[in-house]
Amino acid sequence: MIIIIICRFLVLSPIAVNKTSLLVDQLYRSHQSWLHQWLRQKLGNTDQAADLVQDTFIKLLQTRDELFGIKEPRAYLTSIAKNLLIDQVRRKRIEQAYLDGLSQMEYMLDAVASPEEQMQIIQAINQLCKSLEGVSEKAQQAFILHYLEGYTHKEIAERLNVSTKMIQKYLASCLIQCYQNRQDMDACI
Repeated sequence: MIIIIICRFLVLSPIAVNKTSLLVDQLYRSHQSWLHQWLRQKLGNTDQAADLVQDTFIKLLQTRDELFGIKEPRAYLTSIAKNLLIDQVRRKRIEQAYLDGLSQMEYMLDAVASPEEQMQIIQAINQLCKSLEGVSEKAQQAFILHYLEGYTHKEIAERLNVSTKMIQKYLASCLIQCYQNRQDMDACI
């Protein structure tokens, strides 16, 4: 019934509307319940199946020129329904990827520090840089690699071409320098 109403709104000659309307009406009455049952089995959801049946017949109306050459209506309807189902799955995947991207962006926005936190971070980095000025360049590299980048003593030793014992000494000297710098700052306050 809905399909016949839709046909009347199409811009066609009255004869073509009559032929198309009759053909679509006949296809709908003959195959709608079968197509709905077939889709319900495929999807496992009656409402989605009903929506897809309607979409299938709307697609059928859009390809009205091919209607008159249909020899196997069920195969033709099944083909349209499968293509619509594939389109629906693709659309859902794109929507999910978009939603995942949005949630990732939301997480990133939550991780952005407030202006006050940014200022504290900058001050801490400045203090750290000032503290590390009093140690050798290799000690600075060892400190950064270990505490900021997460390298092990062995990995740092290989990278700097020194022993792991030397890395321990470098890190100890950096920590002592940081401690002394902190003591100096506390004394000024």
